[in-house]
Amino acid sequence: MTEPVTVLKGIGPKLAERLERLGIRTVTDLLFHLPLRYQDRTRVVPMGSLRPGDEGVVEGTVDHAEVVYRGRRMLLAHISDGTGAITLRFFHFSAAQQQGLVRGLRLRCFGEARRGHAGLEMVHPEYRVVSEDATVDDTLTPVYPTTEGLHQLSLRRLTDEALARLDRLPDWLPPGVLAGAGLPDLESALRTVHRPPPDVSVAALMEGRHPAQRRLAFEELVAHHLSLARLRARTTEDPAPAVKVPGRLFRQLTDRLSFALTGAQNRVIGELLTDMARPHPMLRLVQGDVGAGKTMVAVAACLAAVEAGYQAAVMAPTEILAEQHFHNFSEQLEPLGVTVAWLSGKLTAKARRETVSDVAEGRARVAVGTHALFQGDVDFDDLALVVIDEQHRFGVHQRMALREKGNRDGRLPHQLIMTATPIPRTLAMTAYADLDYSVIDELPPGRTPVKTVAVSDARRAEVVERISVAVAEGRQAYWVCTLIEESEALQAQAAEDTYAQLCEALPHVNVGLVHGRMRPKEKESVMARFKAGGIQLLVATTVIEVGVDVPNASLMIIENAERLGLAQLHQLRGRVGRGTTESSCVLLYRPPLSDTARKRLDALRATTDGFEIARIDLELRGPGEVLGTRQTGAMQFRIADIMRDQDLLDEVKRTAQRLWAEYPDHVDPLIDRWLSGAEEYGRVG
Repeated sequence: MTEPVTVLKGIGPKLAERLERLGIRTVTDLLFHLPLRYQDRTRVVPMGSLRPGDEGVVEGTVDHAEVVYRGRRMLLAHISDGTGAITLRFFHFSAAQQQGLVRGLRLRCFGEARRGHAGLEMVHPEYRVVSEDATVDDTLTPVYPTTEGLHQLSLRRLTDEALARLDRLPDWLPPGVLAGAGLPDLESALRTVHRPPPDVSVAALMEGRHPAQRRLAFEELVAHHLSLARLRARTTEDPAPAVKVPGRLFRQLTDRLSFALTGAQNRVIGELLTDMARPHPMLRLVQGDVGAGKTMVAVAACLAAVEAGYQAAVMAPTEILAEQHFHNFSEQLEPLGVTVAWLSGKLTAKARRETVSDVAEGRARVAVGTHALFQGDVDFDDLALVVIDEQHRFGVHQRMALREKGNRDGRLPHQLIMTATPIPRTLAMTAYADLDYSVIDELPPGRTPVKTVAVSDARRAEVVERISVAVAEGRQAYWVCTLIEESEALQAQAAEDTYAQLCEALPHVNVGLVHGRMRPKEKESVMARFKAGGIQLLVATTVIEVGVDVPNASLMIIENAERLGLAQLHQLRGRVGRGTTESSCVLLYRPPLSDTARKRLDALRATTDGFEIARIDLELRGPGEVLGTRQTGAMQFRIADIMRDQDLLDEVKRTAQRLWAEYPDHVDPLIDRWLSGAEEYGRVG
């Protein structure tokens, strides 16, 4: 079934080129080009029962047709069936089409009913002339992903031809797997999905829960799992520096700390050091909720690399988080005699030259920065460890570029990937199948839960008064705005305006302002004064989302909270509750709230558990957005759905492992069937 698609009738060079745009090069590719959805054309719907938004087949008689001018020329045909009437509206039409729509003609139309000037209408419906006894379709009509110049009718015709060759298609899943899962064989699954029979459960098919769809979703998830396993196998075959050290530097550091590491931190550090001692690249994802102490885990890994005579690089997605890491690492490492370099896009040309030289010649043992770390002029003396924070914000190519920076005679650095955005197990099992996975599931002692309330913008004055009380009690507060400058379109208060208003409303309070457009030194100065207590109220944009640690700050106001995602709201809330004082987070929203916004705010009020919040976030937004991988093509399945099909994931994992071990010659064909032409979007780089 690897025959080129051109063996099918009627496919010339032009059509072949259009099919290739959809990734269809072979007959098999066409069989696995699956419908996005279905149209039910198996029954005629009375016009009187249609509601706006309904899609269906109607049949009626033309009462009259006319060409009108309402800003542009259009053809209107008014038809009725005795239960109601509908207008057919055409913006593009021929003279023959206009003359053909004569009074008394019987038409069958398919389209979406919309609210028009005078009742319901269909814009550019499909229609044909029919007799009284015309039959309807006997299967649901598939709607395929398509491209310019390629009509659904062409795709359906070609798919019919491909289905005629279906008996030649090999089934790559191990025997016995399907029976255990109660799923049909490949041939019947494909026939059902492409041409659903009349007795099929329409509801199950529309929801993607029909056994035929589940059979294909299962195979797609297995292929996805295997692609990551293959990617991992290729990467872990590469050599890496074996970092084996007695841990002298890290012991010196922990002896100086005023607190003890949690059991979870010690466990994860042990996992990292075991990985790094092997002569193959570590690929480990470490996740922990806001404030779980991921930075100290990364410091331990960096110190191991330095003690073994190598360098480490720490990359963060934003200037402010990278700066925070630079200060934290410098504070911990400089007293041990370890030089930490700072590389950012905002360094002066001279400072940059000096830093690049320090990194290249090995004077700097740890380099911290943004994406500036992997620019062309940056070379490392001997890089053994790459730490990537909030990895889902980086594209695959950026991560691969930093890995290549450490390529020394074919030897690659270890990789530690960190995130404070908890990822539900179901998603992690699928999205990160190529990584080892550690969770820091314990918060440092003494943390107080943050109380969260949602307050309408109308009660803004009460919120301002609450700041006054908190400051009088010796505490500090954040006021987070979602934009820097006023935007009427988004109806969001700008940080600049809010700063001015709060200075006026709270003349006795020292108010500071920080946002992404300020110069680094200016921003750093404000943050330092806030941390030292000189600023009591900090007005900020979401630049303070991660990395800022001020234990005395116990009140967080998030303005226009309805505009932010759950993960971002949870990150912002994590800036308070870092000391022993009872802390609060006020979600200031502008009514009316959309249903999704209400669910987000309700979830935040109900729990401070990052994993529960991540589960709800996944339900509301879908895996592509939660992982921030839409731009890479990741998680863009043809038929599988992580949320809907999560009950299959354990069996998917077992089947993938069995294929890998017992049927190695099935692995590549199965991956190619589902992922041919797609970029391998592993997260290893």
